[in-house]
Amino acid sequence: MYPFSYAYPLGFREPPASPDARLAADVAKAIDGEYSAIVCYAELAKLAPHDAQRTRILEIRRDEERHYQTLSRLYHSLTGSMHSPKLTETCPSEYIAGLQAALIDEQETVDQYHELADRGRTHAVREAFRRAAFDEQNHAVWFLYFYTLNR
Repeated sequence: MYPFSYAYPLGFREPPASPDARLAADVAKAIDGEYSAIVCYAELAKLAPHDAQRTRILEIRRDEERHYQTLSRLYHSLTGSMHSPKLTETCPSEYIAGLQAALIDEQETVDQYHELADRGRTHAVREAFRRAAFDEQNHAVWFLYFYTLNR
């Protein structure tokens, strides 16, 4: 036996992923979520019954594009490569159902981003996720407002 052998938890054959590898995987998942929101909100805006709602949804979409760019840069800094986004959610084809899905997704994303901010090892990472979480919460309020107006 080697003098400095390491025992891993039962069931592991390799050491657990490093914190940066875990963060990179979580950032990739977040990129996919932002990409899915960007695609969906373009469709949702087309379904909006009023110009004011359409304009606000497109503003939300621009926020999601900004989050996508920020997360893509973060992923690149962690891995040295770019993540190829995947659609992870389908967008409902009816406006009310789309608002409801967007509201739920935004709220879940707030929780996810707060958790990632807490795990961030640098100020820049923590702030990027905190800022995105604030935006996502704001988006959820708008989607709830539109949902209430149109029900």
